[in-house]
Amino acid sequence: MTRPCVVQKYGGSSVADVAQIRAVAERVVETRRSGMDVVVVVSAMGNTTNELLALASEISPTPGRRELDLLISVGERVSMTLLAMAIQELGEPAQSFTGSQSGIITDTQHVSAAVVEVRPHRIRRALDEGQIVIVAGFQGVSRTGEVTTLGRGGSDTTAVVLTAALGAEYCEICSDVDGVYTADPRVVEGAKRLEEIPLDAALAMSRAGSKVLLADALEQAAAHGVTLSSGSTCKPSGSGTRLPPGPVPEAVVGVASDAALWLVEPVSALDQFQGAIRAQLSDGRLLVDGRNLPDPSTWTVPASPVATISAIGRSVVSNPETTQHAVNAVRALVPNAVCWAFGDTWTAMVDRERAAEVEAAVHDALC
Repeated sequence: MTRPCVVQKYGGSSVADVAQIRAVAERVVETRRSGMDVVVVVSAMGNTTNELLALASEISPTPGRRELDLLISVGERVSMTLLAMAIQELGEPAQSFTGSQSGIITDTQHVSAAVVEVRPHRIRRALDEGQIVIVAGFQGVSRTGEVTTLGRGGSDTTAVVLTAALGAEYCEICSDVDGVYTADPRVVEGAKRLEEIPLDAALAMSRAGSKVLLADALEQAAAHGVTLSSGSTCKPSGSGTRLPPGPVPEAVVGVASDAALWLVEPVSALDQFQGAIRAQLSDGRLLVDGRNLPDPSTWTVPASPVATISAIGRSVVSNPETTQHAVNAVRALVPNAVCWAFGDTWTAMVDRERAAEVEAAVHDALC
């Protein structure tokens, strides 16, 4: 490729209807006309995937995973072809490709496959021909020829691995948020948008509960040395937060909260929480992630709704003065809060109903 290349990913909310698809097409064409080759990865329109899953559940309470993959991969194929048509209507050549046509090779694990290789030969050929390339995210093909899907956040993963395989300048994750903030701006009034944050710091924030970017995509970007950009679909390309490869910095970069957690009383039978235990406290109680578990009302042990508030930055762990600022901010509101540190992240656990005010207090103290 003689022109620099950018990979742009648009989520379901960005292509939810025809008007939004046309708006995305205009943004893509604007990027192309600025002198860049453009590869676009799209998710299914709006709630299409959930609607397809609901249809499957009406047919069968336990549908086979192979058939599920074939079914839910349809959503991205709809959005990719419509976006290609919209770009063509604006006078630019465009071709759409499924995951298998794009050379996204996965293992054989249906519904949650892992990418093992990328062979983007057809994408390179299309770019050399002057085409804007549209790729169906979230899907690939196994070495046995079966259609597979990549699980939650799969379109982000598609975009990142294609960026690496094509040697693109960067990967832009486009959504309804205009970048990465020092805290959730819907909760913390003083949250500030970051111009730049290293990938390792963004990954730590994601693991601590930040919802702007998914941990799996950040891990892939860090592993492949891919620079990300997080920006709004409604703003010009490249105007969001830049995320280059790099370690967590000394200064605190942000605060994140996770309110999907439960504090479970000590229990000998841990099978019901397999894969969901986040921590074990010194008194034996378990901190459990309830997102992928049955309703807590069905659990056989008492559980209380809790949240964690985490600050990310080396100093909040290594500098006693900074750590004390964090502890003081939390315990002024929740005197019995449990606090701990691991790696580059300091965390406090509080009752879920106090999460928002504690997050704001920690942010004000450290950011």
